[in-house]
Amino acid sequence: MDKNTTRYNVQLYIYDLSRGMARSLSPIMLGKQLDGIWHTAIVAYGDEFFFGGEGISSCSPGGTMLGPPDTVVELGETEVSEEIFMDYLSSLGESTYRGDRYRLFEHNCNTFTNEVAQFLTGHSIPSYITDLPSEVLSTNMLPYDLVQNIISNIFLLSISRPFGQILRPILDSIHIAPPGGNVINGGRNL
Repeated sequence: MDKNTTRYNVQLYIYDLSRGMARSLSPIMLGKQLDGIWHTAIVAYGDEFFFGGEGISSCSPGGTMLGPPDTVVELGETEVSEEIFMDYLSSLGESTYRGDRYRLFEHNCNTFTNEVAQFLTGHSIPSYITDLPSEVLSTNMLPYDLVQNIISNIFLLSISRPFGQILRPILDSIHIAPPGGNVINGGRNL
């Protein structure tokens, strides 16, 4: 390896969109403990890069309305130049990570950061983040007694799917795009 090769630090910024509420409410709502609802971003070359309903965006680190991250994970270093990286992001933004391709459970900010982390460092982001959508969708429905107290027997017997699956149509319609970023590609390319 050439000693004169420039290396750039790569970090994963992790935000809990629930601000701690998932930890408190998930056992009641899903019958399973979730530590957070994770939004992630890659920080490299002095900027924070993320994917949401507007496509790929960037801002200064911690510059979205989410403020500073809850956790910072050092992913390692990369020898990929900023110019090559920006070309890579532009390509992703015109195809795989256009705003209209955002899907809360299958193709989200965490999918993006995992792919970008692997491109830059060869490392994946933590599995507790990438596994969260399948964990939510596989949860059991609310306990019968709790539902009875909350809803007073309304259509209780008709709920036969896991609770995560019941919520899916609502959650699929959500497009998370933290304000404060600069869209790298043209946004929602249709």
